[in-house]
Formats: sequence, structure tokens, C-alpha cells
Amino acid sequence: MAKIRYRVAMSLDGYVAGPNGEFDWIVPDPDVDSAAIFSEFDTALIGRRTFEVMVRAGRATLPGMKMFVFSRTLRQSDYPGVTVVSEKQNDVLSSLRSKSGKDVWLFGGSALFHSLLQARFVDTVEVSIVPVLLGGGIPLLPSPADRKKLKLIGHRVYEKSGTVSLQYAVK
Repeated sequence: MAKIRYRVAMSLDGYVAGPNGEFDWIVPDPDVDSAAIFSEFDTALIGRRTFEVMVRAGRATLPGMKMFVFSRTLRQSDYPGVTVVSEKQNDVLSSLRSKSGKDVWLFGGSALFHSLLQARFVDTVEVSIVPVLLGGGIPLLPSPADRKKLKLIGHRVYEKSGTVSLQYAVK
């Protein structure tokens, strides 16, 4: 059974992107094995706004992953390389969770995270806290949101960049 894991970088003051969706503040760390991280997943869930930022940056796909973009406005015919989910969201998520194989990466979109967390489809929250204060932007969890209890299941400090990675199970 696959887990849906929200894995994201966040500024110390709680933002996953700057005010215009920018993510240039995420510093690379030579100790982070990106290939190993990507190898844990074969499917990615992406919100419309995050997907549009990816398209503008010329990175509309994640190599080796099936991508599901959640949107009520995008048309499937415009993006043949991804699956656009505009209805029956719970059916799609239940099907992905019941599959065997690798986990599912809730890759981007705090609004999508909020929606899936409320619907009890998020199994873990894995936040890498980057040592920067943005002073504004897109928060990790938009309000209003219900309180959710979490249990720490892992952590790591990356000394070179000062990034701290925290992994929590959603109770």
C-alpha cells in the first residue's frame, strides 16, 4: 500500500514559496541526495498553481513519475503528459493509495495539501526547513485549517546549508 507523503521545503517563517510563487531561496545542499529522494516515489500530486509555475520554468514533468495535476480549470487535452484531475478526487486518491510499489509524492501546492489533509489523504508531512526568512508568501498550510496531531518519525540536520529536515506521521 502506497503512502501519500507531503515532502516540501519551507522557510523558517513558514512559507513554501515567495509571494509570487518563487522558490529561488531554496539552497542546494551537497549532502542531500536528490536522486535517492526521487527514487522513493513513482507518482506525484501537484496543484494547479504549482504546475503552472513548473510549466513557466520549462519543467512540466518529473522524470520517471506519473503526474496528477489537480485543477478545475486546466484541460486534459492541453497537457497530454500528465493526468488532470478535475473531479472524483477521492476516487483517484484512494486508487493511488491502494497500489503496490513506491509512495506518492504530494509535490506541491499548499492549497492541495490543505485539501488532502482535511480529507485524510496525507500520511506524512516531511518538511525541510531552509534557513531563510521570506517575510511573506504562500504558507505551508493556508488558514483556516483544522488542528492535526503529528508524530515525529525522523529528522536530519544538514550542516553545510543549515537546513533541518523533519518527518512526521499524521495521526
